[in-house]
Amino acid sequence: MFAQRVRDELSLRWLEPYHGEAPFRLIDASREHLRPWFPRMDSTREPKDTEEFIREALRGMAEGREAHFGIWVGGQIAGVTGAHTIHRLNRHAEIGYWLGQDFEGRGIMTASAAVLLDYLVEERGLHRIEARCAAGNDRSRRVMERLGMRREGTLREGERLADGTYDDTLVYGILASEWKERRGTR
Repeated sequence: MFAQRVRDELSLRWLEPYHGEAPFRLIDASREHLRPWFPRMDSTREPKDTEEFIREALRGMAEGREAHFGIWVGGQIAGVTGAHTIHRLNRHAEIGYWLGQDFEGRGIMTASAAVLLDYLVEERGLHRIEARCAAGNDRSRRVMERLGMRREGTLREGERLADGTYDDTLVYGILASEWKERRGTR
């Protein structure tokens, strides 16, 4: 089992099926807060839904096409970050993340996503990391910018929001060489 200390009581750990209840409770407590940006939260109605997500994520990890981590503060899950798409041939990944409402505003996501980028670049040998968010999702956009990701484009009305409307999708990216330079490693 992978576990990486981020700082103080903050760590990333592989999600395991027995974690299913904890992320479900967090989603349920933050549902209205997360829903505008993650309409798929509506399909998470009981712990077995998060358990199934975790089982599929573990299959994806075993096949080298995904890598998902629970974000833990002390003994409590605070959110999830990961690469939901890894293209091995092009050594490219698209990352995503979400954080429970009570954990926002403390730098948890930026620190956790930085460890994820370290893992993807150093351990998985990826060349390019990409992230996307709805144009109106300022918190997610700021995480990408704090990581040093460059805004590379806009997909017009590329995000379907929970209310059924569409927002532009902002596309950010960073190359492994840029990430290593930013982190002071070569």
